[in-house]
Amino acid sequence: MPKLYIVPTPVGNLDDITLRALKVLKSVDLLLAEDTRTTGILLKHFDISVPLLSHHKFNEHQTAERIAEKIEAGKDVALVSDAGTPGISDPGFLLVRTCVEHGIDVECLPGATACIPAIVDSGLPCDRFVFEGFLPQKKGRNSRLEALVDETRTMVFYESPFRLVKTLQQFANTFGPEREASVSREISKKFEETQRGTLAELASHFTETPPKGEIVIVVAGKEKENRKGKHQQQKEHNADDNQ
Repeated sequence: MPKLYIVPTPVGNLDDITLRALKVLKSVDLLLAEDTRTTGILLKHFDISVPLLSHHKFNEHQTAERIAEKIEAGKDVALVSDAGTPGISDPGFLLVRTCVEHGIDVECLPGATACIPAIVDSGLPCDRFVFEGFLPQKKGRNSRLEALVDETRTMVFYESPFRLVKTLQQFANTFGPEREASVSREISKKFEETQRGTLAELASHFTETPPKGEIVIVVAGKEKENRKGKHQQQKEHNADDNQ
């Protein structure tokens, strides 16, 4: 039975691709790519030859129905983004929803995504977290941040290196300059780096050392900050008793 495959691709090191992903990419009739040039490099590296069709955020509303019709006509189709898992801050959701509405089988392979390594590497609680992706650049940005003021779970954001310092400063104003956080960049690449500290410290660091590459920001939830505050209050109380 023909289906739509959602295939994660490496966010950095090409060796991160799975054997199953390679098997699917070699077997499908059509491959949908966010950028055919970027995907072409991946296919050439693994000696894969398959027809490519552009599918990105600017044309997905026009192409989703047509692709669903191709699958219904008997073609196996795979969707990839430039890096990571399609649908996670990348095109994919609309096509999946369209296929589900058509009764088409959809299979999402497990694989690379930038947010999970960043959360684990942050040193912040990762048993419960909320993924916010990219914040709106203008309209709705402040209201989105205000809605997270009382969030107790660890928060995860994607950001451009060009907006990182401004975003960290906004986070410091919203969540408090002493809120713990981490910034991971170039995950799975040669110059991978994670900086940890308070929001104020991170804003200062990246002001002095402008970042490059893809960015993941992980911010501690309010609950963790409160526990830290109570611990500090108890230490101060004990100190008063000893005087």
